[in-house]
Amino acid sequence: MAQKYGGQHSPGATKAPSGLRAKKAARAGGRVNFLFFAPLILAVKAFTSEPVAMAMYLASLGLLLLAAWLTREGLLAQEAFEARKVARRPAIPRKLFGAVLTGAGLATTGLAGHGPIEAIIFGVLGLGLHIAAFGFDPMKSKGLGDVDEFQNSRVARAVEEAEAHLTAMHKSIASLNDRDLVARIERFQSTARHMFRVIETDPRDLTAARKYLSVYLDAARQASAKFADLYARNHSVEARKNYEALLEDLEQSFGSRTQKLLADDHVDLDIEIDVLRARLEREGVKIASDL
Repeated sequence: MAQKYGGQHSPGATKAPSGLRAKKAARAGGRVNFLFFAPLILAVKAFTSEPVAMAMYLASLGLLLLAAWLTREGLLAQEAFEARKVARRPAIPRKLFGAVLTGAGLATTGLAGHGPIEAIIFGVLGLGLHIAAFGFDPMKSKGLGDVDEFQNSRVARAVEEAEAHLTAMHKSIASLNDRDLVARIERFQSTARHMFRVIETDPRDLTAARKYLSVYLDAARQASAKFADLYARNHSVEARKNYEALLEDLEQSFGSRTQKLLADDHVDLDIEIDVLRARLEREGVKIASDL
């Protein structure tokens, strides 16, 4: 079935919340794709060589492909790190490991086709060019200087958990291959991430918003998975309307809570939580009564 084209500037398109930047193109793009394709010539080279050289070329191919994968994952981790105001440094320096493996792979290629001197030259050039092209991984966690490390760590963990829920929601809806629904879930993601950035700016707000980052996003994730499963089977118009209404309620609730955090107004928090709990439970997602 043909799908209607939709986008930011299409008729009837919804706008992202004010104050939010448009989503940037992922930096893990063309240069990283080149790292995956360039080594494939070694497979051809391997099967036109004698056995020892063939084994070395295949080993080089494996090292370079692993390096490309680590580099891509490192760039994605850096992108997520830079998007947050409070974040822990990546536990594994993937780009650095990718650079080392790139040097090792090219050194193995030089050894197979030429000799030890060429292998050293290829290895050093590969390591240096990789670092020049992709840089190093973030080596230090970042946060606010006037907030203690424990508080920063709490915020970083809470945001990581919330991002995982958002990613799972997007994955469920993306499986339906529906442009309008994907655009709608991305708009809600933008609203939720605006709250994340506010909390990162002032980690004291975490207590007031923790239920939004964990309990209610987890419930929204469950509701999204249930809707995606149902809609994939019968394309129920009513189920779609109910799900879009849920997203609207979630977006309004998250947006309202964010504005109250910015105004340092926590008076209506209990009322908002009760309303959001009732809305999610109508979707069949049970919320613990003690929350």
